[in-house]
Amino acid sequence: MTFTMSTTVDLPYDEAVNLTRHALAEQGFGVLTEIDLAATMKAKLDVDLPPQIILGACRPQLAHEAISVDPSIAAVLPCNVVVRSTGESTTVVEAFDPDAMMGLAGSPSGDGALASVAADAKQRLTAALAVIAAQTPESQEK
Repeated sequence: MTFTMSTTVDLPYDEAVNLTRHALAEQGFGVLTEIDLAATMKAKLDVDLPPQIILGACRPQLAHEAISVDPSIAAVLPCNVVVRSTGESTTVVEAFDPDAMMGLAGSPSGDGALASVAADAKQRLTAALAVIAAQTPESQEK
């Protein structure tokens, strides 16, 4: 089982980060946390990584529903979305798949209230990734 959903776009890293924030917001997600992996690895290990950030995305209504069903699900919240540069003008946007969260929670897909929360989150993340995937440098200029 894969544990992420992703898309690769022909956009520079900074533009892809901004687009990702916008696409997540359109789907009702706020960004609660940000971890600059490249800066952290440089500071802690003196290792150079391509630019990449983890955005901790949360849709409060979904988080509340999930925690109400199973308080331990908070351990895998928020939904992590990684934006990673793979070249000067190519960036990968990758999100933790809510179906994998269901597997971690020990709840089979399609089972009850937690499954409906995961399905909603997956639909919203899929829609955000589709918006990101549809972008080209030309459409950014409009």
